Amino acid sequence: MSFGRVLWNQIVYPVARVGVAVTCDVLAIMGCNCTRERLDFEGRRFYVLRRLGEGGFSVVDLLEDNDTGKKFALKRIQCHSREDERLAKEEAEYHPKVNHPNLIPLEAWKVTRGTGGVTEVLIVLPFFRRGTLQDELDRLATKGEFISEHRLLRLFRGMCDGVRALHQASPVPLAHRDIKPGNVLLSDNGTPVIMDFGSMAPARLEVKGRSQALAVQDLAAEKCSMLFRAPELFHVESHTIIDEKVDVWSLGCLLYAMAFLQSPFEPVYQRGDSLHLAVLGRNFKFPDTTRYSSSLKELVSSIIVVEVIERPSVAWIVEQVDIMLQEMEHKV
Repeated sequence: MSFGRVLWNQIVYPVARVGVAVTCDVLAIMGCNCTRERLDFEGRRFYVLRRLGEGGFSVVDLLEDNDTGKKFALKRIQCHSREDERLAKEEAEYHPKVNHPNLIPLEAWKVTRGTGGVTEVLIVLPFFRRGTLQDELDRLATKGEFISEHRLLRLFRGMCDGVRALHQASPVPLAHRDIKPGNVLLSDNGTPVIMDFGSMAPARLEVKGRSQALAVQDLAAEKCSMLFRAPELFHVESHTIIDEKVDVWSLGCLLYAMAFLQSPFEPVYQRGDSLHLAVLGRNFKFPDTTRYSSSLKELVSSIIVVEVIERPSVAWIVEQVDIMLQEMEHKV
C-alpha cells in the first residue's frame, strides 16, 4: 500500500527498478537512438518517458500511450512480501468501487514478478499536468498571493463531494484517511481530484483490545500525514470505533491550509513542540488578516473538532459551503 509520498510534476533523480518484466524498443528521436521501457496492459502499449517523482512507498513515471500519444501517470509500488503485495493490490481494487469526478479513476493495473521475491504492482492513472493543490499553495506562498474566497470554497466543495462519495460507497462505505493538499490534483479546468488510495480502508473499524489499538495507531503513524491526522489516530483507545470522521478532521485542516497556505498545526511542528498534544488540545489560531470572511473561519472551527461525536458530517459541511456560496453570489 502506498500513501501518496510522491511528487506528480517534479523531476527527481532516477532510482533502480527491481523485478519489472518489460521489453524495450529503440526509438529514433531528434537523430538519437534512445531506449525506452515498454509496458503492455491488456493489449495496450505504453512507453515510459521519464520519472515524475518518488516516495517511501512508490515511484511515479510519465507514460505515453503508443496508439494515441496521450500521457498517463504510472504508479509503481514495490512489494517485498506477500502482505505488501496484498495491500498494493487492494489499493488498485479500491478505484472501481467509487466512480466520481472528484476521485481519480483507474486506467489499468497489473502485477509484475521479478527475482528474489520482489514484485511490483503497476497502476496506470490519468496524468494531471497542473500537479497538486500543494504545488499551487507553494507557488502562492512564494509570490505572496492567495486564493480568492469564492474559488477557495468552490474547490473545497469539490473535495467534499469526492469524500462524501467515498463515505456513501456501497456496499461498504470507505474512508480515505490521508486527505491533504498533496493528495489533491488539479485538472486543466481547475477541478480538484483526490488521488492516492493507498491509505483507503472501510470507513468503520471496531478496535477490540490494546494490541489492536496499538497496531492501528502504528499504521496511522506510518500512513497518515501527521499535520492533517485526526486526534483519534494519534492515540487509539483500546475499545473504540474509528470511522469516516477522520476525513472530516482532515478536510478542516485542508480548508485552513488553502486559506493560510499551511496546516493549522504547522507552527507547532516547526517549533518542535508536541504535535500530538497540540492536536488533542486543538491548539491553533488564525492569522491576523481580514482577507477571508468570519464565516469561513467559523466553518474551519466547526470542522476541526476533537470530539468525534461533535464533529460534523461531510454532508453538513457541503450544506454550509453552499449557503456561503449563495450569499457571496447574491452580493455580486
